[in-house]
Amino acid sequence: MFAGRPINIKQVLDHLSSVAAELGLPLGKREKTYNSRLAQELGKLAEKQGLGDQFHMAAFKAYFADGWNIGLDSILVDLGTSIGLSEIDVRQALEKRTFKKAVDEDWNRSYQKGVTAVPTFLLNGLLLVGAQPYEKLVELMEAGGINRRV
Repeated sequence: MFAGRPINIKQVLDHLSSVAAELGLPLGKREKTYNSRLAQELGKLAEKQGLGDQFHMAAFKAYFADGWNIGLDSILVDLGTSIGLSEIDVRQALEKRTFKKAVDEDWNRSYQKGVTAVPTFLLNGLLLVGAQPYEKLVELMEAGGINRRV
């Protein structure tokens, strides 16, 4: 992942933890990376039922703050029902992969637009890749023709 680049992982993680704390964002000491594909599919069900924001916040907390494996059906059922989705709907969506095609389309659209990392901000054909300071986001908005609100 970082081949050929002199990156001090501990230093990067310490900085990330510091920034998260300053912003009041929950961030645990996650030591493993789990496949989030099924969580993305379940997120589509939540969006369809008007609970997308709630699901994404619950999944974010579970993964980044609590270190849960959001690739497991049991965890996803708990997350889905905790925000008001029906257990039956959640289990069916996971078993039948109801939203697989929708997530495939999201991934394809991202690939076509040049998205190779997260986060990536895309505005009027302009890309800003990676975690960026506020000033860089302002520059992107201005370059993309968005006026700053006062």
